[in-house]
Order: sequence, then C-alpha cells, then structure tokens
Amino acid sequence: MQIAAIITSLGIAAVGLALFAQVLVRMYKTITMGQPVPGRTSNPWARTKNLVVEFGAHTRMARRGKRSIGAAHWFVMVSFGLLFFTLITAFGQLFSPSFQIPVIGHWWPYQFVTELFTVVGLVAIVYLMALRLANLPRTKGRKSRFFGSVMWQAYYVEYTILGVLLCILVLRGAECALENGSRFSMEYFFSAPIAKGLFQGASVSTLHNVIWAVATLKIVISFAWMITISLNSTMGVAWHRFLAFLNIWFKKKDDGGTALGALNPMLSGGKPIDFEDPDEDAVFGVGKVEDFGWKGLLDFSTCTECGRCQEQCPAWNTEKPLSPKLMVLALRDHAHAKAPYIFAGGGLDLAGEEKATEEMLKGVPHDVLAEAARPLVGSPEDNAVFAAEALWSCTTCGACVEQCPVDIEHVDHIVDMRRYQVMIESAFPSEAGTMLKNIENKGNPWGMPAKKRLDWVSEVDFEVPIFGEDVEDLSEIDYLYWVGCAGSLEDRAKKTTKAFAELLHIAGVKFAILGGEESCTGDPARRLGNEFLFQMQAQQNVEMLNEAFGDKPSKKIVATCPHCFNSLANEYPQVGGTYDVIHHTQLLDTLVAEGRLTPVTPIDQNITYHDPCYLGRHNKVYTPPREIIAKVPGLRNTEMHRCKEKGFCCGAGGARMWMEERIGKRINTERVDEALSTNPDVISTACPYCLVMLGDSITARKQSGEVPESMEVVDVSQLLLRSVK
Repeated sequence: MQIAAIITSLGIAAVGLALFAQVLVRMYKTITMGQPVPGRTSNPWARTKNLVVEFGAHTRMARRGKRSIGAAHWFVMVSFGLLFFTLITAFGQLFSPSFQIPVIGHWWPYQFVTELFTVVGLVAIVYLMALRLANLPRTKGRKSRFFGSVMWQAYYVEYTILGVLLCILVLRGAECALENGSRFSMEYFFSAPIAKGLFQGASVSTLHNVIWAVATLKIVISFAWMITISLNSTMGVAWHRFLAFLNIWFKKKDDGGTALGALNPMLSGGKPIDFEDPDEDAVFGVGKVEDFGWKGLLDFSTCTECGRCQEQCPAWNTEKPLSPKLMVLALRDHAHAKAPYIFAGGGLDLAGEEKATEEMLKGVPHDVLAEAARPLVGSPEDNAVFAAEALWSCTTCGACVEQCPVDIEHVDHIVDMRRYQVMIESAFPSEAGTMLKNIENKGNPWGMPAKKRLDWVSEVDFEVPIFGEDVEDLSEIDYLYWVGCAGSLEDRAKKTTKAFAELLHIAGVKFAILGGEESCTGDPARRLGNEFLFQMQAQQNVEMLNEAFGDKPSKKIVATCPHCFNSLANEYPQVGGTYDVIHHTQLLDTLVAEGRLTPVTPIDQNITYHDPCYLGRHNKVYTPPREIIAKVPGLRNTEMHRCKEKGFCCGAGGARMWMEERIGKRINTERVDEALSTNPDVISTACPYCLVMLGDSITARKQSGEVPESMEVVDVSQLLLRSVK
C-alpha cells in the first residue's frame, strides 16, 4: 500500500510540475507578445498596499452588494494558500504516517487554524456551488451572470476544492486517532469528533493505510488540477488564482482607483502618437490581438468568468450583443490560440503583407494559421473574433470596470478597438459620421453656428459676463463656467444652464462664460474612437484656456455636463491643460452649506435621482446632488434599486447619443422603467445627456398616457432654484 501510494503520488506530482513549468513559460510569452504599456510600475509602495487591501479586505468582491458571497470567496481564497502546507504534510505522510511539518506542525494554533479554515472553507465552497446551481444559464438564460461561462471548468474547480477539503478533514481525523485516540484538544478541535465517529477502535495499521490512501487521493486531486490548468491555459476560473495578484498590482491607477475617468492615450509601440507628425510605422488603435498592450492580454487571461460585468452592463441588459465578459473571453481564447503563430515570427506589416517566410511558418499547425487569419472585429460571416454590432453597443458607462473583482479595463480595450475601426477602417455607424463632421466643422455635435452658443444669455434677466467682451482678465472672477455644447444649444439642457447661472448670480459668485469661443471638448469623438479629432479639439481648447487664464495661479472651471467635466479635469492634462475643475452640483452643494443659497420654498414632490455615469462611476461624485435634494424642503427622494456605483446608464455615453438604438430594448426606456417603479412625481439628474435621454422616454409615455402630463425630468439645479426663489 505504502509503495503504491508513493509511486502514484510522486509520479503525478512530477508530471504536474513539469507541465505547469511549461505553461508558465508559454503564458509569459503570450502576455508579453502585447505592446509595451508605460506607467504600470509607478509608486510600487502604493500598488503593493492596494493589492494587500483588495486581497485582504476583498473590497472588489463586496461591490456587488452580497457580502455573504464575498465572505465565502474570501475563506475559499485564503484556504487555497493557507492549506498548501497540508499538501506538504501529505507528501511527508507517504513516508511516515505521523509526519508533521517541523517546528509548526505540532503547534496548536497552526493546527487549530488549519482545521478552522478547512471547515469554514468547506461550508463556503458548498454555499458557492449552491449559488452557481441556482443561477444556471439553462434556467435563467441571459439573466444568469454565468451565461457564456465555461461551466465544466467552474464545476471542476469547485469539486476539486471540495475534494481536497474533505481529504484534509479525513486526514486530520485519522491523525487525531493515531496520536491521541480522539481525545478533545485544541490541536484537533474539529477533527476529534471525526476520529471518534470514523476511527474509534481502529488499529494502527488500519490508520496508517487510511492516511496513505487519503494522502494519495489528496495529492492526486491537487496535481490532476495542476495538469488540467496546464493543458488549458485559457481556464480563467482557475488561473485567476495566480494572475489576479499581478493584474491588481499593475492596474491603471497606482492609487487603487478603477480604470475609469480618463481614457488611455493612444499609443504605438508603447509611446504616445504625435498626431501632428506621426511615425510612418505608427499603429493606430487595435486591429490585431497583438496590438493590445501586455496589460490587456493579462486582463483577458485573468478573467474569472464570474459575469459581474455582464450582469451590470446596460447593453446586455437590453438584449444587445455586447457582453463585456464574452468580449474578454473571445479575446483571451483568440490570443492564446494565435500565440504560436506570433512566436514563429508571424504577423502582418503595415501594407498587410505577411512578415514571416513559409519556412518560418511551416511548423505552425493549420488551426493556428486559421485562427491568425480571423479579423478582430467584423461580422459572423467574416468569422470575426468580436462582433462589430457589439463594439458599437458600448456606452462606456464603466459598470463593467466598476464591478470587476480583478480590475479588468474593459472600456479602454473597447475604445482601442474602436480607434482602429474609425481611423484605419472607416467602419462605424453612419449617423455617428454626421456628428464627427459637425464637431470638425462647427465645433459642436449638432452643427450649429458658434454664435448660437450665446442665445440663452438673452433669455435671462441678469447679466452673464462673457470673457473677451465684458471680462478681459479671468483674475476678476471666481469661476469660468464651461457651458458645453448641450448646455448652449439643446433646449432642455439650456434650462439647466439658465438655472445654474441664476443660482450663481443669486449667490454672488463671480463667473464668466467663453461664449462663441467655447468649442466641443471632443468627448464624443474620443469615445467613438476618433482620437485625431479629440486631439484637435483638446489642443484648440487648451490653447485658448491657457491664454485666457494666463499666469493666474487659480484656474477654476465649473461645468454642468459630466462629460465636459471629465474631459477637462481628467483628459486635458494629457495635452497640456491642467485646471481645477468641479461639477456644478459640487459648487451648489458648497454654496448651500455656506448659506449663500438658502432653499426655503417647499416642493411637495416624490423624486428619484438618476446618477450620471460620467459624474458617478467615472468621477465618484455621488453625495453632492443628494445633499442638495435633501436640503430642499418637501422633496422626498427614493433611490432606484440600481443607484450610485451600481447605477444604470441612460444610454447616451460612448457617443451613443448620436447613434440610433436598433437592437433590443432602448436603454433609456429600461432606466425610466426603473425610475417609475419608485412612483416619482419628478425624475432628477445632473447631466444634459441624461436629461435628454430620460426626457425622451417620458415624453413618449405621456403621449401614450402611461404617465401624467405633470411628470418631468429636471436637473438638480432647477429644483434648487425653485426652492431658493
């Protein structure tokens, strides 16, 4: 028995370790075939601290709102590392059934903790298995967050954990019976009852045989798992146990923040592209999987297939083809399948010609060559890796990034693919082309003359200072008010502009606007993928703003549009413009707190507040709008079930405001359904895009009689003004 156990265990361990060493080399080569990514090692102390916090406190897992799942996963995760020592013990027991790890093996705290995490880990894995079985795709369809996940791999991992933990408990029971005859002690706190129940009266030779058999079973289960993941390098549900630590450490923001707010600059070979004089061999966007940065390939390999991103995605929730999870899985599988072709020197030059010779590729299997020939984005007829319809369904709301427990940067990857489609292939929805031309020619997405930006000024009964006409020096003012294209030109958004300007006037805040000198920040163009147009707009605006502010140390800008706010605050520093930018709700909240604005008139209405994605998730501004609403007498705010970090998009971001929704349910309709479930008199928001999208849905419902004519969608500033006046 003992000899067979030793031969079996050492044999499978040798095979497992050899295969694992091979796959680690292959995994490293696959990930590093991506392009250089600068800035991923900055501030190593902060990165390490964040890794410890995310790992130890499981902060990312808690974002879904079900703490029991996070707690269960934490125990399973910690057990995986802590109970590795029991594997060492099992090897020792093959040679001596009473073997324990030197020094700590008979230390009761170590023994107690080992048994504690075994028992709690066992309960946790059974709970997680039950949750998976209760949410199977075959019963819940698309509403299951596991839809599209490779289910056999998840089952295999779960049953492996279950089997290992059961083996540990049985071994501990046999050890207890062998050493102290099942008497209770802290060393065998949990296993003493097992010893008494299973091994009472068993002979020493029987206990030896049990230990050899169960130790061998434990080793076989463990190394069978190692062999399985070595043969399946795309088995993310297992590989994330190793890669998640790296993915979190190398995340985009070294302060631990999510990869939201500013998009990545457009890089070629790891260097920013000079759009005024780009290199001849510059690569624009991502047209092939190897064009992704190495962090992107690490992202794809790290995906746990948990489906949290899919569960929150507004496109997926409204029957559109985009699932952030399925996108990542498709790119992961393609990258790993294509890798041998890249390793052999394969690839296309800028002219689309194969760089490798036939001699270089003669050893590459035909299925790998076929995989390499697949277009990255296209139609099913093209056998594309990722569907073009899915690519253009993204609103860049960031819900996927916010929820991902391993810090995958979905939005940046989607925009990188869009950049290639727009700038190289000229393949994008036709209606978006009109928007791009309007920005390029007129400085706004609607194509209106610049002088129209001042029309709203004549509609108010107080003076609105215009820089260059009424104000020559911005040192005379407190804030430059960036009105934005929507706030200047869209009738519903102009109501917000006028309300906010009047509140500033009442509060005695010195402000000025740029008027006709203001131009689109370039946000829609950048999110669509036209980086060149964004750069043109951003550089033009930065040049104008820098000249306007001059040497003034305080460069304060306030914006009513979260998209403008995000561009000015987070993206303009990439092109040389650094300003102190706040959102209008932040300023209004401060003015109310300081007593410069006093809401006194009661507004007896039920209200529900909708979080704009680019104000909330992208910039973490959740509190100021709610504080303003709370200070208006009579207003009663009822939160929607998806709010704050889990808020649901209005459907306008990612340049979707200028593209028709032809697939599935309209996103703004879904969001208004959620809003109406709170029985509101008013739906409030703090973004002109949201105002338009939610307003369109309410208008349609008024026409069909679903909601009363009194129902309205208003900005927080409009509510505040009503109460202040």
